[in-house]
Amino acid sequence: MTKRQAVWVWTKKVFSLTLILNALITITTLAGILYGVFFQWWKPWYPELISGNLFIVVAIAAIINIFPSASIGRALHTGRFLFHHYVYGFFVLFSSAIYVVAFTSVSLVMLFLVNSSSVAVNAGRLFLLTGLTLVLDDLPDVSKRVEFSLNKIKSAVCRIRRVFHYLQLATGVVTFYISVAIAVFEVYHPSTNIENYLTMTTLMITSLTSFACVKRKSWLKITPPNGSAH
Repeated sequence: MTKRQAVWVWTKKVFSLTLILNALITITTLAGILYGVFFQWWKPWYPELISGNLFIVVAIAAIINIFPSASIGRALHTGRFLFHHYVYGFFVLFSSAIYVVAFTSVSLVMLFLVNSSSVAVNAGRLFLLTGLTLVLDDLPDVSKRVEFSLNKIKSAVCRIRRVFHYLQLATGVVTFYISVAIAVFEVYHPSTNIENYLTMTTLMITSLTSFACVKRKSWLKITPPNGSAH
C-alpha cells in the first residue's frame, strides 16, 4: 500500500468513526430532549416544530445510520496498533466514567438527561461517546459469541432490508424537517444557547447521512453472513 493509499484509507476510517459518533451524539441529545418532552411537558422550538414527539423518529434515524456508517470503516484494512480498537474503546469508556464521577456533580445515570452547559459535563459526555464509538466500530471482534449474535441479527435484517431502506428515507426526511425548524426558530427567536445550534447541526448531519445511505442503497446491499441469497 502506497502512502497516498494509506492516507485515503485512514481518511475514510476517520470519516466512518465520525458518522458513528454523530449518530451517538444525536441519540444522547434526544435522550435529554425527550425527557423534557415526556416528563416536563416541554414543547421544544414550538411552533416551528409541530411536536416534540417527532424526536422519536430522529432516534430511529440515528440508530439506522449506525450500521451503514460502521460498514464503511469495517471494509477497510487499517491494521491495528498493539490491540483491537475495542480495547482502546473500553479503556476510554472506563476512564471517562471515572472522570465523570470524580470531576462532575452529575451522576452517570443522569449524565445525558440533564441540561448542562458545564465544560466538564460535556467533556465527559464526549469522552464516553468516543469510547462507545470505538467499541461499536470493532464490536464483532469483541468475542465469538458477540460475532455470532450479530450475524444472527444481520441474517434476520437481510430478510426485511427493503423495509430498512425506505424507513431510512422516511426518518431522514423527518430529521431534516426538524433541523430546518430549529434553524427557523432561531432566526425569529435568537438565543445565545450554543446547544441549540449544535443540535441543529447534528440533526442536519444525521439527515444527510440518511439520504446518502439511501442513494448508495446501503441497506439493500447487505448480504447474509454466510453469503447466501435471500
